[in-house]
Amino acid sequence: MYFKDNLKMINPASGTIVMALGIFLFSVIETFQIPRVMQLILVTAFLVLGFVIYAMLTLQIFRKGFLLPFIKNPVNSFIVGSWIAGISIICDVIIKYFPNFPFFTQAIVIINSVAWGIFVILCLYQFIQLFKNHQTYTIHGVILLSAVATQSIVISWFQAFDIVSKGLATLFIIVGVSFYMIGVVLIGLRYTSQKWDLVDDWTNTNCILHGALSITGLALVYAQILSGFVMVVFWIAVSTILLIVEGIEIVRAVTRVKKYGWKKGIFTYNISQWSRNFTFGMFYAFTLAMHSAFPDSPIYSFQHAFMQGWMWIVLALLVLEIALWISSTFQRGKRGLKEN
Repeated sequence: MYFKDNLKMINPASGTIVMALGIFLFSVIETFQIPRVMQLILVTAFLVLGFVIYAMLTLQIFRKGFLLPFIKNPVNSFIVGSWIAGISIICDVIIKYFPNFPFFTQAIVIINSVAWGIFVILCLYQFIQLFKNHQTYTIHGVILLSAVATQSIVISWFQAFDIVSKGLATLFIIVGVSFYMIGVVLIGLRYTSQKWDLVDDWTNTNCILHGALSITGLALVYAQILSGFVMVVFWIAVSTILLIVEGIEIVRAVTRVKKYGWKKGIFTYNISQWSRNFTFGMFYAFTLAMHSAFPDSPIYSFQHAFMQGWMWIVLALLVLEIALWISSTFQRGKRGLKEN
């Protein structure tokens, strides 16, 4: 969560922590039938953590030199999308567990939507820079946070307001899909025009290739602009892409263990790993929404059985990531004490 550069600063990608924990509390946790009191305790802890992360990010924005990496490297600038998506998910969680504060959450959703508008201008500019100089930069799945942030805004609208313009929601979803398609083209250029190897050059954030589609699917379910048949086809397509991407990840994990060993290969904490927790949780959320919205779907029974197994995978990965996070924080603390 922190990195050292004279002063301790929060990692700009910390919004992904909020995204991963938030989607679990928003969608997955109910399946485990955890007592309501325990849920509220976990949600309260999550909201406190979210407040701390965003307070630190806000203060850090005004620190000298903080925005320089975003300006110099177009790829890094898309991390801002995790801030917007994280705020959207915080609003979704608040609305679900504390529904008696509608004006508060509605105000945050509106402010976040305005921030998204500024982010879009940044995205368009940086997409142009990446197309012009795609061989200069290491492009990866983080640029798809442009699509994730956009669809998260749509979902937060449906959570916060009783009436949402279907036309406006459709427009935003189309913008998000457009960002996704641009991102896929750029990622394709990176892996076809530059030398790379699976062990070191395939990044954790590439899982957003399916995560961005899952959140698009969830937005589509809320907007109800596509038929049940089309949504089934879309869900199957997302499932297929998930299997392909995660199949690559399994091969990568095996090769990394052979090259670096278990600890350095796959059990060393990196903040980008939270993106996988988010994407797995989001696929569950998309499947659950599909399952509830289309009871006559030909894959209804399959989705029900699938979720019974997938929820344990989401939980196991989340527990593992939290353990790695705590261990990494503890180790940094020990090193800090020795240095002092």
